[in-house]
Amino acid sequence: MEGLKITLYLSTASLLIALIIGLFFAILKISTIKPLEWIADAYIWIIRGTPLIVQIFVLYYGITEIVLINAFWAGAIGLAVHSGAYIAEIIRGSIQSIEKGQMEAGRSLGMTKVQTMRKIILPQAFRRAVPSLGNQFIIGIKDSSLVSFIGAQELFGVSSSLGSNSFDFLTFYSVAAVYYLFIVLVLSVIVNRIEKRLARSD
Repeated sequence: MEGLKITLYLSTASLLIALIIGLFFAILKISTIKPLEWIADAYIWIIRGTPLIVQIFVLYYGITEIVLINAFWAGAIGLAVHSGAYIAEIIRGSIQSIEKGQMEAGRSLGMTKVQTMRKIILPQAFRRAVPSLGNQFIIGIKDSSLVSFIGAQELFGVSSSLGSNSFDFLTFYSVAAVYYLFIVLVLSVIVNRIEKRLARSD
């Protein structure tokens, strides 16, 4: 249960940071300023082209050479940077799916481009992104198990420790699998309810 609690904390922290990162790079990617678009493209290309475990190790050992940081926050940042690239593409696609006339309508009402994006475009884009974001959150929770390789005692890490102490890895890994399935089930139910509520409101 202690490992489960750490997994939930780790996943929540990383996904909240990933949302901020994803939104930031999604805005850069749809920018009309080419250098900003290139920065977003480079970030997404690097993250999607390298394994998550490599990213976690690079960030962990790279950050700890500059500032002392524990495995929890190093893992959370690593997971956030990874998920942020995928969330950026999800949000970018959702923003671009909104009719261009809505931006023009907002501007004609006297809003600035930023105000129109914040008050009109982004709320609709996030509604459309809910299913894909839900899937990414589920992937993020399962990916959190990799943080155990830098010493974080989350669900998988605790299972490995208990398995090595008792030499009964199968039992503890099986219990961990049940916990992960339960978390994913709960999150899937929440996402489905949000989707249905948004569909009714539409």
